[in-house]
Amino acid sequence: MTFQRPQRAAMAGWTICLLLACATSAGAADGVRPLPGTAPLLWEGDIASRLVDAADRFLLDELEKSVTRRAAFWNRDLTSAERYNASIEPSRRRLAHILGIRDERVPFESPEVVSNLGQPPLVGQGEGFEVYAVRWPAVGDIHGEGLLLVPQRDTPLANVIAIPDADQTPEQIAGLAEGVAPESQYARRLAESGCRVLVPMLINRRLSQFEIEGRPSAPLSNREFLYRSAFELGRHLIGYELQKVLAGVDWFTRGGTGDCPDFREAKAGLSPLAQGAAQGGLSQFSRSENGAVPFRRPVAVAGWGEGGMLALYAAALDTRIDAALVSGCFDVRRKVIWRQPIDRNVFGLLEQFGDAELAAMVAPRALVVEACKMPEVEIPPGGAGAPATLVTPQLADVEAEVACARKTVEGLKPARWIELVAGEGGRGPFGTAAALETLLGSLVPGAKLAELGPPPERFGTEFDPEPRHARQMHEIDRHNQWLLLESPYVRQEFFSKLDTSSLEKFEETIEPYREHFATEVIGRFDYRLAEPNVRSRLAYDEPKWTGYEVVMDVFDGVFAYGILLLPKEGGPIRNRPVVVCQHGLEGRPQDVVAGDHRAYHDFAAKLAERGFVTFAPQNLYIFQDRFRSLQRKANPIKKTLFSVIVPQHRQIVNWLSTLEEVDPERIAFYGLSYGGKTAMRVPPLVGGYCLSICSADFNEWVWKNASTRSKYSYTNKREYEIFEFDLGGTFNYAEMAALICPRPFMVERGHFDGVASDEAVAYEFAKVRHLYQAQLGLGDRCRIEFFVGPHTIHGQGTFDFLHEHLDWPR
Repeated sequence: MTFQRPQRAAMAGWTICLLLACATSAGAADGVRPLPGTAPLLWEGDIASRLVDAADRFLLDELEKSVTRRAAFWNRDLTSAERYNASIEPSRRRLAHILGIRDERVPFESPEVVSNLGQPPLVGQGEGFEVYAVRWPAVGDIHGEGLLLVPQRDTPLANVIAIPDADQTPEQIAGLAEGVAPESQYARRLAESGCRVLVPMLINRRLSQFEIEGRPSAPLSNREFLYRSAFELGRHLIGYELQKVLAGVDWFTRGGTGDCPDFREAKAGLSPLAQGAAQGGLSQFSRSENGAVPFRRPVAVAGWGEGGMLALYAAALDTRIDAALVSGCFDVRRKVIWRQPIDRNVFGLLEQFGDAELAAMVAPRALVVEACKMPEVEIPPGGAGAPATLVTPQLADVEAEVACARKTVEGLKPARWIELVAGEGGRGPFGTAAALETLLGSLVPGAKLAELGPPPERFGTEFDPEPRHARQMHEIDRHNQWLLLESPYVRQEFFSKLDTSSLEKFEETIEPYREHFATEVIGRFDYRLAEPNVRSRLAYDEPKWTGYEVVMDVFDGVFAYGILLLPKEGGPIRNRPVVVCQHGLEGRPQDVVAGDHRAYHDFAAKLAERGFVTFAPQNLYIFQDRFRSLQRKANPIKKTLFSVIVPQHRQIVNWLSTLEEVDPERIAFYGLSYGGKTAMRVPPLVGGYCLSICSADFNEWVWKNASTRSKYSYTNKREYEIFEFDLGGTFNYAEMAALICPRPFMVERGHFDGVASDEAVAYEFAKVRHLYQAQLGLGDRCRIEFFVGPHTIHGQGTFDFLHEHLDWPR
């Protein structure tokens, strides 16, 4: 079994209902019997569902609050364009980092022409321009590929990178293929107007079945498939496509200035948008000795849909771009980003960058925002990928975001650096003459859009875009897999400041890594925990233990819920060790208490029979798309599911520590499957846990999330929320275990558990053993048990481990 999903027994559903019904009946007859010292729990219905709803409301509210919090990240100097660019340079570096733009681009002299015996180098010709099929290097072995439209004039008016939507081909916006109305063929229209136009292709959104070791996936978009590995490795499909665009900018700007008579006008004579382009660029203008202003051929980016998004990012990042046309994507991003295709998910984007902030990074260079009909996209639930929709924003939202961008840089000259073009109430066609003429006027004063000429002529045989798309898919996947092979060395370098020469040095030097894990990987909400206001009710009364349902507040509508089991035997029920017993994916606390679920085998109850106090929390990973959408709402504000789960566990540990039945120094964590995933992420950040046991989850986690070769991989499975940004460069499971160290740590592994192979588990655990035993001399605190069995609690070596390290007699 590949999924980390304990399958619920057929009888589990009605068993839970029966238990709840009995508890409700008892409460009706005898009154709710709370745990002493707590208030009665009177809630009815499914508390797990209420828990997920509360987290959802909280995260939506946090998305709204992100707008006002962004100001803390900016210190803009508006006194001049040069000072402004210098003042926001840290933000540009941050944006590049979260977009995964980390690899050096490959320098090249010019794009190479793509041709074969059936396809001549010249693939088409239009009114005043010729079309070539080209490719050019970007990063590693990844190339940009598409079309180059060359005007038939001595000097191009400008250089433009025209970026189609993901579901368009370069040929469509160049007029060489059907699918786009002639009036919206913006690459062609810019070429007809005298611009040299480079048109890269993008990975499309088509749903495919990705086969790994003979096992095809459920439908998954091409973009999401590549996004998954890249995201885990600190890269991004958006970043790769931006690298292709920026490689084009490299080429356009390498040749120096083109001192054509049309471009010799002084800045004072330029239009306001052109003045912005002049003042905003790094070296687009240079004053000669006689005061003339030679003008290098200006560079612009223009795109619709996905291409518009890339154009906005590119112009925000690179001041060599003089102007940008952003069509069909500008929006109030916080309202829509978690609904859009998940390949648009950028970890931490909205913490600092909404569309207004991105637009302000373009200032005072020219930015044209075209409010128009967006690509209409729907990815339904039920496949392997995240369900998604793309819808056209309300014009009022676009106008509000443009107004916010203007206000952000109010006072920077020229004031008219951004123009909004909106036809038909913001729902008209894209790439309109009004938008293109505004763009051209921002680049060259007085430039006019040429009249639409006759359709371009296509040369050669009928063109099939599929082989080109397949090449691009292969190149990106191959680069991701190379990054995966390199990732152990990247993590080794990341951890190079850890000092293991003594336990004291280790504990001192591990703290910055724990802080990095908390803030940059998991994500931390800086709220104080609320008063717990614990409510409870009797749920079980068994011969050897008593069980209570418990609810406690965490913060701002977020609460924790679980089942507390108190032993009845073994002497006074005071100062006992506690084991927090965590269920897996789609599980409930009741699953680890009763019913002999085949994955859990009542391990919380069995430990209570041995005299341990146990607590079984309800975690957020339940109800499929409902909980997975939480991850999608958390990621844009640099948070994750565990940003909520960690404070829940802090509150649980704090409360348990107040009980007279509990020894606060002996609270352990033991989780299976997704609970084992929790065992790797929560104890590092909750110091109250004195040990951690990871069952049916521990493995070479980065490999499992990024490999497109292994049958164990998540890259073609349904768990679209599982991917965590840049674990490949920071924390695999061995590094997470180092954050638990020197506290005891154990792994429980069934030989036939489909989570991973024995070899992968042993490989990753060997690094943990080396740290504990060889480097720090803590051999008795680190252990692994292999047993002949599936994805399940074995409850033998782990129980011994608990007795030993919690100092409780067997």
